[in-house]
Amino acid sequence: MTYVLMFPGQGAQRPGMGADWFDRFPELTEAADAVLGYSVRRLCTEDPDGLLGRTEYTQPAVYTVNALGHRVLREEHGVPDVAIGHSLGEYNALEAAGVFDFAEGLRLVAARARAMSAVTGGGMAAVVGLDDAVLRLVLRRAGLASIEAANFNTADQTVIAGPAADLEPAADVARAAGARMVRRLDVSGPFHTSHMAPAADAFAPVLKAAALAAPTLPVLSNRHAAPYGDDGAGIAEVLLEQIAHPVLWRQTLERLLAEGRTAFREAGDGSVLTRMLRAVRRERAAA
Repeated sequence: MTYVLMFPGQGAQRPGMGADWFDRFPELTEAADAVLGYSVRRLCTEDPDGLLGRTEYTQPAVYTVNALGHRVLREEHGVPDVAIGHSLGEYNALEAAGVFDFAEGLRLVAARARAMSAVTGGGMAAVVGLDDAVLRLVLRRAGLASIEAANFNTADQTVIAGPAADLEPAADVARAAGARMVRRLDVSGPFHTSHMAPAADAFAPVLKAAALAAPTLPVLSNRHAAPYGDDGAGIAEVLLEQIAHPVLWRQTLERLLAEGRTAFREAGDGSVLTRMLRAVRRERAAA
């Protein structure tokens, strides 16, 4: 049975993740340790030094556990016919499609994480219960141009990001406009906004030096909610743009559902994307 393979991104981390998988795929575990210079199993399963929540550690850890989960799914259900990933998870989708191997993808993710962690002083918040167009309008009218939409997750959930000092006023504006909930996310930067342009600039030389192959199966990008092409330079450019532009997750799911895709499976050690998928399906059914 064909299926869409989904990979979560930063925010899916938790102590204990992937605990049942590291021994199952020792070669991949050893490759991760060699790239990172520390025990990724220890980081993911024990986190004794409290590093799992720090971006430079979170992203390599999630990428590794996603890759382990992908191999479990592949053994049980075969090769997917489409792959997608939320933010960081897009690197797993590209690895699944053969654009780079696991170790090269992890090197890229580690460099991306270092670049993104260097942009500080910002944060993100999930806004629930408010149409994204209305949310952007009320923020603009309130003079909060520094706060941008970062993740379009479902019609009912949009993540905003920007300078930390502006997030609380933005939350007040969103609640006044009818948002049911505004929740700060445990991240250190305003990811997927124009504030991350310095991170994209810092990461660019690493990504552009990487050898990127044509995907062996369709991978839809966060940047455009459309399949990547076959050109390695074009893939690199889209991945760079992803850092400082919003994640079009809802639009990606809607496109696949409109194509008649019915089977979706989530890699990694959680179900956050599966819950978003259910929400998008409900929204489409109610429309």
